[in-house]
Formats: sequence, structure tokens, C-alpha cells
Amino acid sequence: MSFIHNPDVVSVVEPPIAEAKGWVEGRPAIPGKPLLDLCQAVPSYPPAEALRDHLAERVKTFEVAQYTAIAGVPALRERLATHMSAYYGGSIGAENTLITAGCNQAYCLAIMALAGRGDEVILPLPYYFNHQMWLDALGIRTVHLPFRADREGVPDPEEAARLITARTKALVLVTPNNPTGAVTPPEVLEAFRDLCAERGIALVLDETYKDFVAMTDPRHTLFRDEKWGETLVQLYSFSKVFSLTGYRVGSVIAGRGFIEQVAKLMDTVAICATRVGQDGALYALEHLWPWAAEKRALMEDRRRALLAEFSGGNLGFELVSTGAYFAYLRHPFHGEPAASVAKRLAQEHGVLALPGTVFGPGQDPYLRFAFANLEAERMPELGERLRGVG
Repeated sequence: MSFIHNPDVVSVVEPPIAEAKGWVEGRPAIPGKPLLDLCQAVPSYPPAEALRDHLAERVKTFEVAQYTAIAGVPALRERLATHMSAYYGGSIGAENTLITAGCNQAYCLAIMALAGRGDEVILPLPYYFNHQMWLDALGIRTVHLPFRADREGVPDPEEAARLITARTKALVLVTPNNPTGAVTPPEVLEAFRDLCAERGIALVLDETYKDFVAMTDPRHTLFRDEKWGETLVQLYSFSKVFSLTGYRVGSVIAGRGFIEQVAKLMDTVAICATRVGQDGALYALEHLWPWAAEKRALMEDRRRALLAEFSGGNLGFELVSTGAYFAYLRHPFHGEPAASVAKRLAQEHGVLALPGTVFGPGQDPYLRFAFANLEAERMPELGERLRGVG
């Protein structure tokens, strides 16, 4: 007799990126239409040469082959706290930080420390699919905050207030958002913070893409509240800003007591994040902000090129929201499932994107494009292919 699988894990959907890539894997190239892979957000450029040279020397040392402290290399925690304090204002210390193996792990550890089977977590639609997958795997009930296309994807705090129950443990926000690209304005974030503080639940704020917001845009003031650690749990990633996706380095920033609980889970799951990844993140924080600024400008150029393609209004597809790495589009094929549209787009037109259905219920009219994968000068090529979709 075979052993029994955990039914909560069995209920989790298959990883959608792998499924989408399977639509074109092994298929012959479309003549004259090389694949435009807008499926997964991955920097299209390598890490800075100076960082690669630094790590090439570091990996020769015995130190890099050893464990670090559970919460991470002390110098990295201190440097990250200093960066976040300077960026947002307020007081953040090394004791408020824990280094993880990427932002996905940061989310998983934070949720495990906040909620258990039968509890509820509020997740706005459309959600980042890994967030939903983890809640399902833990047997936590997800309460979906409706998608507001009329607000360009920015969720509504008043709607959220009506969804909070005695079982609610946290509300999750992602800004800039994945999949919509929408940036939640500071005043809206502050309204969510006030709501969560009043109801005694955590505000889990995923800011993976914060470094791709224009430096002139206003920043939230959540860390300036002396009691921020009683409500806010910030998640962050070094993957996109410094092109370190494979090194798997992220963080949790929260109140000291919460970090102590998360450290128990970190020790159990991985002991610590990889040392070489942490060394790379530390070097980047100390030396590579000018390099990151160049890449932010590069991404903004790509976004402007995308907006230019949609400005004529003759593509058939409607641009609902965009920012950082992503664009959320409404496709013109009413009644046709988004998965069918996305598969046809990939196999007949060489444009690989994700269907809205992987981001939650009610998302059949939409597709997600990781436009940051495509050089600005190639954006007209994307527009031409979309115009040709019948």
C-alpha cells in the first residue's frame, strides 16, 4: 500500500511558469518571429562585473563555505537596516532584519509565523501565484480582495475592512505589484496600515520591486511610525535590483519579537541563506546603487516604449495597468479562456505570456506581460504581433 500524500499539498496548483514554457518547448521556431519571452520576470542582464569579480575571490575562502548566523551575516543585516532607514525614514535596526533565500522564502516563513490551519489571510486579486500556493499548502483559508481595474489595480482599504473576521491574521500587499505592475500610493498603504493596526492583524508588504519606482515618486512613511513593528512585516528581494535571482537572497524586516519567531523557522528549513549570496548582497548594497540606477532607467525606457505602442489604441489589447516589470492586459477575445488566448499567442505569434487565470478567480479576461524582459527597441515588434492576433 502506497503512503498517503498531504492532501493540502496535493490541492496546490502546478507551477504555472513551467506549464507555460511547456507550450513552446521543443516546438520549431515560427519563421520570422523569434520567441518574445514575456513569461517570467528575470533580469535580461548579468550582475555587475565588479560584483562577479568580488565573488570570484570570495568563493576561494573557507569562510564562504560555512554556515552564517541563522538571521544572516551581521554586516549584511546592519547594512540593509541602514539602507531601509535612509530610504523610508524611521528607525530600523539589524535586530529587525532576517536574511532569507529569496523573497519567496521570506513570505513563506512570515506566513508560517503568523497563521496556521483554519486561519485566514486576505490576498488582493490578482495575486502573485506563489503566495496563494503557500497558503493552500498550509491549509490557511484565503480571502480574496476584489480586483479594481477602475483603480488601475490599486486595492481598496474600505473593501478590505469588510473582509476581516476574528480568524484573519494578515493582509498581504505587493507594491509595485506582481502581476499588475500597479504601485500602491503612500496614502493608500497608510490606510491599510491603520486598518491592520486597528484590527490587530499584520500588514505583510512585499516590496520586491521597490527599486524600480522612480526616485522622484513619493515613498510611504510606514517605518516612521514608532510602533511600526507591531503591524508591519516587510519582505524584500535582492534578485531583481542586483540581478541575483540564482543566488537567492531576500529578507524579512519586522519587529524584533517577530524576527525571533521567524528565526526558529529559518533554522529548521535552511539554517541560513547561502553565504555567497549574502556576500553578493552586501557588496551590492555597499557599492552598486549607481549601477542599479542605470538599470532602473533602462526599465523605465522599456516601459515608455511599451506605453508608446499602446498609445495608438489599435492593438486590440487594453493596457489596464503597468509598472516596474509588468503589464496587465485585457485581451479582446470575450468568452475565450485566458489560457487558450495565451497558448495561441505563444504558438502562433511567438509571444509567451501568462494567462490571468494563474493569478486568481475572475481573471480570465487578462494576460500578464513581463515587459521588462524585452529591449525598448523591440517593443514595436511586440505591438506588430499583437495587431496580428485574430
